[in-house]
Amino acid sequence: MGMDFAPPKYVQVMRTIQERIESGEYSPGDMLPSETQLVRELGVGRTTVVRALQTLAMQGWIEREHGRGSFVKGRPESAVDRVRPSLTSAEQGESGDAVLEAGRVPAPRHIARLLGVVEGTPVIARKRVARQADVISAVEQIWVPLEHAIGTDLDKPEPLRRGVRQHLQAVKHLRFDHITERVSARTPTPEEVELLGSSNPVLGVLATVHDPAGNVLMAVSLALPGSLHELEDVFKVS
Repeated sequence: MGMDFAPPKYVQVMRTIQERIESGEYSPGDMLPSETQLVRELGVGRTTVVRALQTLAMQGWIEREHGRGSFVKGRPESAVDRVRPSLTSAEQGESGDAVLEAGRVPAPRHIARLLGVVEGTPVIARKRVARQADVISAVEQIWVPLEHAIGTDLDKPEPLRRGVRQHLQAVKHLRFDHITERVSARTPTPEEVELLGSSNPVLGVLATVHDPAGNVLMAVSLALPGSLHELEDVFKVS
């Protein structure tokens, strides 16, 4: 009996775009066709196209800029591509209605511990949602120490077009070197239940972003509905 299984549709879309990049049909710097064009050309739904583009951006094949489109970066240096939710959250631009709250708040105990500050120390918090089509696909919150956030736009409710990482690099010249990320299944908080419209378990991601010296630049918390997300990785067996 054959044991061949067709990959998910979003993976098929990813492979099509990757093949076009590697063949030179899409060159670095080129703008990809719009989501609407890809939907029509490939005969799939918009949610499938959006997920494929999001994953390609996570893996470093493309860069997505809100309000402009998706641009080719080229094949990532590493042949082993990994999806990291917290890095994606830090790199994605924001839509007009994504930001729920932004401003100075006292650091809660678990975040203070991650940032290496005393509980209640003022930090800049940025709370937002991500969407797939019209459905909220993630509740995200980023906490940044004042020393790294002062002089930036992280405390303002206006959306960041190029994402938190690029903004911090441009304004504060901060360099992201590595991320420590923990993923667990948990019950959503009351606020997450209200935003997601469901009390079903979520994948909870809690991460710290470090510079080359190991200093913590920010903490990231994500709530990912289990019905919309699966974590996928590729690794070599030695």
